[in-house]
Amino acid sequence: MAPWRVPASLLLLAALAFCEPPRAPVVAPVIPPAAQASAHFDAIAATNAWLATIPAAQRARSDAYTEGGEWLILWDFLYTLLVMLILLETKLSARMRDWAERGTRRHGIQTALYWIGFMAASAVLTFPLVIYEDFLREHQYGLSNQNFHSWLRDQFIGFGLTLLLGGLAFLAITAIVSRFPRTWHWWGGAVGVVFLVFSIVIGPVFIEPLFNTYTPLPASALKDRILSMARANGIAANDVYEVDESRQSKRVSANVSGLFGTERIALNDNLLNRCSPEGVMATMGHEMGHYVLHHLYNDVLFFGVVILAMFGVLRRALEWMLERWGARWELRGVSDVAALPAAVLILATLGFLFTPIGNTWTRTQEAEADIFGLNASRQPDGEAEVDLLLGEYRKLDPSPIEEMLFFDHPGGRTRIYAAMRWKAENLKPIPNGPIRPTERPLR
Repeated sequence: MAPWRVPASLLLLAALAFCEPPRAPVVAPVIPPAAQASAHFDAIAATNAWLATIPAAQRARSDAYTEGGEWLILWDFLYTLLVMLILLETKLSARMRDWAERGTRRHGIQTALYWIGFMAASAVLTFPLVIYEDFLREHQYGLSNQNFHSWLRDQFIGFGLTLLLGGLAFLAITAIVSRFPRTWHWWGGAVGVVFLVFSIVIGPVFIEPLFNTYTPLPASALKDRILSMARANGIAANDVYEVDESRQSKRVSANVSGLFGTERIALNDNLLNRCSPEGVMATMGHEMGHYVLHHLYNDVLFFGVVILAMFGVLRRALEWMLERWGARWELRGVSDVAALPAAVLILATLGFLFTPIGNTWTRTQEAEADIFGLNASRQPDGEAEVDLLLGEYRKLDPSPIEEMLFFDHPGGRTRIYAAMRWKAENLKPIPNGPIRPTERPLR
């Protein structure tokens, strides 16, 4: 969610309580006949058999939700542009700067006051889309467990975090722009990378617990199996954490988060309540794959380069934009805090154009984690079971172009086929002894 999409009026709702949904029963996996192990096992037939277990009405609802979300990428982008243009064309951004300057002579406090005004104005203007997209639509498709008060509480927390952390980043970058007018894009990009790493490091310790409760998974045979799988793959895991995500959603999920000693692998209570132990093991193997394959570090490197590149484009585009329209918007130059909406216009455009690239990067890592998880857990049917549950809000059989442009995970068919292909190959007997000369490739 964009940081300006939470209304300032949520500051009045900090004390609202949670709603606690009932726990769902565990559903045992039922393997379709064509997907059961046999001498004539076929990965394609098994994949089709798993997909055929989903009723047509449920598939249609999932497809509609996914396609609506794809359109929302465009509407979110256009709505952001509209809000930023309103702030510029009405000169509200310049008025907020003037108001901050009248309040104090200290430049740092002026910047902080402008940031608060910008966040409040942007949040109020975007509230109609936020409430539709994040609350009404989720209930329309039966994916949310939250009542309105609980939802608003989470929105308030997110707004406060953005106000604080985003404000610190904005203060740092504006100071750099004033001090280094010719090279600010490099230093500003470096600050962006630092805040990216900082947010990942503090996420499991300070941010995520603000929204949900993380508790060690109670002792059980399943926990022992998860920890054994972790040790077998070189992960010095002492515990597994459960998160009460059913408070917000019906979605099954798990995650690996943190860096430099704050790493944590967690699974949500929906996964425990709705999946078989085989499905849980497949999911945890996937998350361990992210850890072992250093995907978080890869993300920092990749998105760090992206941030630096975007700041380079930002400098050129912002200078051109202010030269053309700066006087009309009553902006004084690149170092003017009131130019922030113009900068957001540029960054939002770059982010929109970058969407397929970012999705492809993430989707590739998710596919790698899928293969790792299959090898670690050896639960292809558990993987298929989870993939069908993920299909409640993610189209199971997207077209190749749709998957490439919009999916940050492989499509359901792709993931289930990978699991069934793994199953087919592992049903074949592995011969013992050395490889005979006749089995070696000819050169």
